[in-house]
Amino acid sequence: MTRRRTLLVGGALTVALAGGAATFVLATGPEAEPAGRGAGLPPATTTVVRTDLVSSKTVDGRLDYAGRRPVKAAVAGTVTVAAEEGTTVRQGQALYELDDKPVTLLYGPVPMFREMRTGDRGTDVLQLERNLRDLGFGRGMYVDPRYDAATEAAVKQWQKSLNREPTGRVGKGHVVFQPGRVRVVSTDAALADQVGPDKAVLTVASPRPVVRAALDQSDAPLTAPGTRVEVTLPSGTTVRGKVTGTVRPGDDGSGGGEAAGGGREGITVEVTLDDGTPPGEDTRATASVKFVSESKKGVLVVPVEAVVALRGANGGYGLEVVEGGATRMVRVETGMTADGKIEVKGAQLREGMRVGVAAP
Repeated sequence: MTRRRTLLVGGALTVALAGGAATFVLATGPEAEPAGRGAGLPPATTTVVRTDLVSSKTVDGRLDYAGRRPVKAAVAGTVTVAAEEGTTVRQGQALYELDDKPVTLLYGPVPMFREMRTGDRGTDVLQLERNLRDLGFGRGMYVDPRYDAATEAAVKQWQKSLNREPTGRVGKGHVVFQPGRVRVVSTDAALADQVGPDKAVLTVASPRPVVRAALDQSDAPLTAPGTRVEVTLPSGTTVRGKVTGTVRPGDDGSGGGEAAGGGREGITVEVTLDDGTPPGEDTRATASVKFVSESKKGVLVVPVEAVVALRGANGGYGLEVVEGGATRMVRVETGMTADGKIEVKGAQLREGMRVGVAAP
């Protein structure tokens, strides 16, 4: 319920309504001039202090890994082996097996969109040849966008090592291209499941640990890459990090775009910790994520209720300075507000001054 309080400033009676935590009301007062000794003293006083002012918002988050994405089967088949949840798969290793044949992880940004064979040209061919070279196949192969006889020979060597039929061709269901090594965050298809192009076999992510947190749409400025945060981990350890991206709905592992503490209308962000995640943290527990939107160091501040709106042609704001049994109004400029405090600046303002404030 809204609470009323009365503030007497310079002989003028003002009624102020104290609202929510995010709202403050300025009382009105006269222009900057001395007040009478012993009369019209404010009902309470506070001290002008020098401190750091930080505007922030704290929400719940959870530990996760960056860039979650599903790995779908490119062709129909039966899952006979799948990498276990929590494992890291590297170049040349199998993500899963389909019909008892490995589906191999290779590195590169271009997805597997066709069968590759002799005579083909393209960036996908170049990408394949780089992987074959890195895995030790095709010693005499020249790495370029052409799938030639040397490429075919290297592919056959590689296929033999995988116990595949050495056809010299690379089918759509033989490999999965990813930007780098991946961590398996969930197995979406059980052994013996029939899968096809519309069915996810695994969900993978970067091995880079992150904290995911949900913000409201109104907090969009806090989602900008580089926004600094402080994260209190489940163990109680506080670490620093920064926003490195946002997450599309459905990619946050919640099944519908909802992260810890958020809703479908919010924005889920990924926060990368400066020094990584300390070992032993409980990934099932909630972390506390503090987003810092603005900060100022070593500024003079007072409670917002101490600031008075000045009447007269010049207007502006002031503080009622209390000195002994007398008061005087000092004109100030206001700045940043946070946690019920406001930055004040003025030529006559000093740290430690006593100023009037409405009685609690």
